[in-house]
Amino acid sequence: MSATAAASRLDAGEPPINFAAHQIRAGNLAGARDDFEQMLAMLIAAVHPGARQIAAHPGDWGIDVLLGDLSGVVVIWQSKYFWPVVTRAQQAQIRESFDSSLAAAERNGYRLRRWVLCVPSSMDPQTARWWDRWSARRRRDTGVLIELWHETVLREMLARPDAAHVRRHYYDPYVPGVETRRPLVAMDADIPDDALFLRQLRAAGHEEVESAKYEYFNADLMAREIADKGIRAELDALGEADAVAYGIWEARFNAVSRQHPADPLLPGLHAAVMTEIRESGAFPADLRAGRVHRRDTPGRRHRRGQAFLVGARGDRAGDHRAAPLGRRHRVVAIVGAQLPAERDEERERRDGGGGSGDHRQPGPQSGATNRNPTPRTVRR
Repeated sequence: MSATAAASRLDAGEPPINFAAHQIRAGNLAGARDDFEQMLAMLIAAVHPGARQIAAHPGDWGIDVLLGDLSGVVVIWQSKYFWPVVTRAQQAQIRESFDSSLAAAERNGYRLRRWVLCVPSSMDPQTARWWDRWSARRRRDTGVLIELWHETVLREMLARPDAAHVRRHYYDPYVPGVETRRPLVAMDADIPDDALFLRQLRAAGHEEVESAKYEYFNADLMAREIADKGIRAELDALGEADAVAYGIWEARFNAVSRQHPADPLLPGLHAAVMTEIRESGAFPADLRAGRVHRRDTPGRRHRRGQAFLVGARGDRAGDHRAAPLGRRHRVVAIVGAQLPAERDEERERRDGGGGSGDHRQPGPQSGATNRNPTPRTVRR
């Protein structure tokens, strides 16, 4: 098969083209006729640029779609929504349509060079034989080239790249309000190296973190946008994505912990989690998240109170052994171990009213994280 022929075919798994869709779209047979004619006008214009639909007001001169100049030579397409099969009962309509087109051309001073009958079905054997004989005879008598575009011809044309928009508009399943992919945004400024998630990754032994910055930036931007808009479907999708990502991390963490019980860095955990999240097909369509957006889902935990660190245990997180809980806008909840000496030092700073503006108030106990002895919750 040549490359051109392969490109004109449908990809496996694409929905079939069913011309009964016009009845569903319009709600009745009369509306289906108009809908089918509008589809033909778009299809013919895609294949023959310059073709246009002609309105019947008060009559259409036997023209549904026209190519050419009505003061010169023209090609006419006649739409007939014969469904589900073309039978002997429609033969008279076909003859009358052609004769009407021919008479209008003679009456109004233009020449009919080609006449094309378009139907969304196939002819039964008797009607097919009649068509072959009738079209050959009328071609000899009038000099007009007569063609038939039946369902097979129309499907083949709709499968061409030039007609992809017609197929998509009339026959592909409609998903309202869902874009294919959320756009990625370039970082307008570099993320500081002392950012918490970068310190955690480096503490876990990850030296190269440039892609993590880009992923974090876009995932955080996506979450902020969804939170600001407040669309229920997107908020639910984000919550589901968080749950999926956390489930992946939890399963991988448990497995790697059993494999390396004495190694606090849990080798291979980060790579395994990121790979599974990137390849996961469980993320909701309403999220419109690409693989870059997905890969930093573990970096933020919306609406959850569990610690989430994919590179090291909570007691080696690199920020007073803190592990990120999640983020909502600019608020980041973190949980970590607080040793007695640290508690005394913090209490002294608070009682002494140190000049810095960083007043960290201990929150409610949230339960042990990984292997943290005395967890606490703070906000930044």
